[in-house]
Amino acid sequence: MLIELAMWLQGLSPEFGFFRVFQYLTFRAVMAALTGLLIGLVAGPYVIRRLTELKIGQPIRDYAMQTHLAKSGTPTMGGALILLAIATSTLLWADWSNRFVWIVLIVTLGFGAIGWVDDWRKVVNKDPEGMPSREKYLWQSLVGGVAALYLVFAISESSNQRVFELFLGWVTSGFQMELPPTAGLMMPFFKTVAYPLGMLGFVLLSYLVIVGSSNAVNLTDGLDGLAIMPVVMVGSALGVFAYVTGNAVFARYLLIPHIPGTGELLVFCAAMAGAGLAFLWFNTHPAQVFMGDVGALALGGALGTVAVIVRQEIVLAIMGGIFVVEALSVMLQVSYFKFTKKRTGQGRRLFKMAPLHHHFEKNGWKETQVVVRFWIITMLLCLVGLSTLKLR
Repeated sequence: MLIELAMWLQGLSPEFGFFRVFQYLTFRAVMAALTGLLIGLVAGPYVIRRLTELKIGQPIRDYAMQTHLAKSGTPTMGGALILLAIATSTLLWADWSNRFVWIVLIVTLGFGAIGWVDDWRKVVNKDPEGMPSREKYLWQSLVGGVAALYLVFAISESSNQRVFELFLGWVTSGFQMELPPTAGLMMPFFKTVAYPLGMLGFVLLSYLVIVGSSNAVNLTDGLDGLAIMPVVMVGSALGVFAYVTGNAVFARYLLIPHIPGTGELLVFCAAMAGAGLAFLWFNTHPAQVFMGDVGALALGGALGTVAVIVRQEIVLAIMGGIFVVEALSVMLQVSYFKFTKKRTGQGRRLFKMAPLHHHFEKNGWKETQVVVRFWIITMLLCLVGLSTLKLR
């Protein structure tokens, strides 16, 4: 919004020429990060106070870590503060005509709405399980599937009008469409190596990345500050990928696909980083507020969507390795328990407790030790992911 206002003022008089700075993507990204940070820091105390007054406290499962029982009643649904800061900052500093900004915002708020309903049921019904997993997955699949289908056409064309025309052409042609090379699965550490996915493959992969990322971040969000800082780091790194992918010169030099318009996602990623850091101010141990599913599902969906747009799904799995391992630990734990129970009549566990961060707590690590060490690992993985820009 501010970029349009700046351009209008610039056209009124030569004296307003300094408003040209608003046309620089890096300037707007920095301002988006600062705006998201300030909104979160200023609104945080009020939001926490209101959540406390409404008695929106986090219920703790009976089988949870004993050290976590003291957290029962801590205000949850603080993720709404993150989404407010992200949406406001992005709308202020991003280009409203950019198709990628809108789809990422819609996916983020869509998953946030699912998480909101889930958290609300937990609070009102005093049920730690909240929304049934099948119902939650159904709504996640709807949002993720629609986003994946839209992104096929959004990546193939450079304007909103052409995206709609391409969709109509796909329908009238009997659902036949040849995707451009930029829609292939990019392999990190290799020059110009991409595997063509086809229409069905692209939609399926995008759907799995978006929904999988959403659930992985949600599973990671179990300790004070554990999920939000990796989200900030991975989101910031994806912002770098978005910037170079949207720049024809950088993309040609780095041998990555050039997708016009993706650079604007740097503003969104910066807003997410600023809002995340503001939330971390209140979420550090001992946490004054939890983000809840409203925040975790939304942020995970946002990371997955940005990764799909910039064609870095594998790099997302590398940089978000903590999220991947946390999700895998749950899947392995459940699968092994069911397998051994069916075979021997008594279920066994691979880990002392899942997700993986609880396993380390059971082994004697303090909560802060688990959190900071996972942060360090994520920082290293993000550096590895960023190195794929040059190491080919």
